[in-house]
Amino acid sequence: MSLTEDRMTTHRDGGLVPFAVAAGEEVFGGALVAVNAAGFLVAGKAEAGLTYLGRADAHINNSAGIDGAKTIQVRRNVAFLWRNSNTNPIGQNLVGKICYIQDDETVAGTDGAGSRSKAGVVLALEPAGVWVE
Repeated sequence: MSLTEDRMTTHRDGGLVPFAVAAGEEVFGGALVAVNAAGFLVAGKAEAGLTYLGRADAHINNSAGIDGAKTIQVRRNVAFLWRNSNTNPIGQNLVGKICYIQDDETVAGTDGAGSRSKAGVVLALEPAGVWVE
């Protein structure tokens, strides 16, 4: 049904958002995180079908819990400095292009023949790593 009068729409700042953690997951503060196909948060890993979210704001251990038993705050909508892969490094030629999740602190230059999920857009490279938006 369309609006017929003004509506005070509830909103949330998208910068720090809580996500339900997947069963069996332990996520460390500062880790690259994603959601799995079921919509539960996991630590970054080389796995197809994940959707990149951002950075875990704290440590959470749901290794003994079921899906959604715990939640964690995730920092989003900013660029993060992730480690550059030693085995599949990101080069200057990938600035402005997509990079891929290798693990919970590392991004790679390719999808590893379909074994890695997208992380985000490469903004810059520096000796400490790769800035990913």
